Amino acid sequence: MAELSTDETDLIFACEKQPVSGSGGVAVTNHPLASAAALEMLAAGGNAFDATVAALFALTVVEPMMVGIFGGGTSVVQQADGAVHVYDGLARAPAAARPDIYEPIADTWPDYMETRGRANRVGPRAIAVPGNLIAWCDMAERHGKLPLKQLIGPAIRYAEDGFVLSPYLATCIAEIAPDLALDPSIASVFLLDGEPLAAGERLVQSDYAQTLRAIAKGGPDALLQGPLGEKLRDFLAGSGTLVTEQDIRDYKMIRRAPVTGTYRGHEIFGPPPPCSGGVQVLQVLNLLEPWDVGGDGFGSEKTLHRLIEALKIAAADRLAVTADPDFFDVPLERLVSKDYADIRRGDIHPDRARFQEARILTNESNNTTHVTIADAEGNIVSSTQTINSLFGARVVVPGTGIIPNNYMYLFDPHPGNALSLMPGKRITSGITALIVRRDGKPAFALGLPGAHRIPASALQAVINLIDHNMTLQQAVEAPRIFTWGQEVEIEDSIPEATRNALAARGHTILPVAHVAGGMGAIRFLPGGQMEGASCWRADGVPMAASGGPARANTSFWPDPRRGKSY
Repeated sequence: MAELSTDETDLIFACEKQPVSGSGGVAVTNHPLASAAALEMLAAGGNAFDATVAALFALTVVEPMMVGIFGGGTSVVQQADGAVHVYDGLARAPAAARPDIYEPIADTWPDYMETRGRANRVGPRAIAVPGNLIAWCDMAERHGKLPLKQLIGPAIRYAEDGFVLSPYLATCIAEIAPDLALDPSIASVFLLDGEPLAAGERLVQSDYAQTLRAIAKGGPDALLQGPLGEKLRDFLAGSGTLVTEQDIRDYKMIRRAPVTGTYRGHEIFGPPPPCSGGVQVLQVLNLLEPWDVGGDGFGSEKTLHRLIEALKIAAADRLAVTADPDFFDVPLERLVSKDYADIRRGDIHPDRARFQEARILTNESNNTTHVTIADAEGNIVSSTQTINSLFGARVVVPGTGIIPNNYMYLFDPHPGNALSLMPGKRITSGITALIVRRDGKPAFALGLPGAHRIPASALQAVINLIDHNMTLQQAVEAPRIFTWGQEVEIEDSIPEATRNALAARGHTILPVAHVAGGMGAIRFLPGGQMEGASCWRADGVPMAASGGPARANTSFWPDPRRGKSY
């Protein structure tokens, strides 16, 4: 990777946030209190795994619309010894699920994934078997240094004492307030006399604080034990959900090998199927590698045209062959091979768009969260977690504060397809948590929320750093594009002249305010320094630790009489 020294005057945008740097560890999350929880663990002698688990539990409190213990996600991790693996905590279909359990209302887009009564989208029948809690606790036990009680401590404080709502959270509550009003338990938390809580007001989640205390004491098994277990069993038995107590007991976190590839001397590690992001990123990078992307310039007509066409190819393959590998034969090695890219590159015309009907049939929500955390020991975690839609199924398990996912909304309600429902099947996700190395050493790590727009956004950040020589802050904030085969979404900070030139090549252009969500990234510098950055698209805050213990044998104040006699 070249020296990152791009002058902002040479770019089409200016950065809105500032990076941080330190040698003791860096945490980048999408809420300042979650970043603070991570730094608290590093200050207490914990490592990046401790910091990640603390941050994720904290996010279930301060970003309750995005993530929860009854959700799912994936983490790509590097241990201090260099080993890289993936924690798959993705949600899966209950044992009672069947391909025809929902009644689709349409066979064509945009209503293809919708069902009668929104049963797969809102309410208890939309809930899939969660994996987050088990995956987080396993990570802490396997790799962390601190007790679970300490890791959950900040989240308990935030839930019990409350915190001030940001405009971002308040907007999310207001956006789906009519759905929240349908469930008395969730309405009692986020609505006041029927009206959504506003920015600047304090949100207290007392029931959830007690749930977190039970988990801090009993681990993931606490879900089905004691008073908490009774409340959950009552919900599972009486709400109409497909999820059973046995589904929760049978869930297993899967530790997978990452999908890997190279780009201009860099080694890329990402999540494998059922996540699609790692494969899509490597496919596009392989397609672009023979061209002089850096020489063509950031945001240029030529660069964007090639990127758009490469994204179409990756989207078509994702639609055709990416799903849960336990249920579907995914040709992983071929998809990420350089030879396959050489074949598909011929489908890219140098001057005009070739339209491909590659619409990805998914309702994966943009409402996700991501953390990127590294410590001084060499441990790195890039983790994307979600309950899918805003506030998941938009219900609360009464008396617990738990907001379940609505991951059933991601399965194709039409039988006979790659993404159709099957008992025990894991959902397919665009999660693209990345770790990148150069010469065997960490170069950078990054990720973001944004559903099927995640892979395109993550790979553009990789290109920004490797090809366009951007600073880390520039790389995460740079304007983005996205397409899945039809219209091309282009952030409106890309000049109109460039958009018009792309339209002249045959692309259907759709200017948008932003593509995907708030990216969090860490860059590794010489001498053990690390730099963290988050972008303007969310409440992201990077925090860093530096300094350290006093020099050996240093006391508070030397006694000038020591060793002398009078």
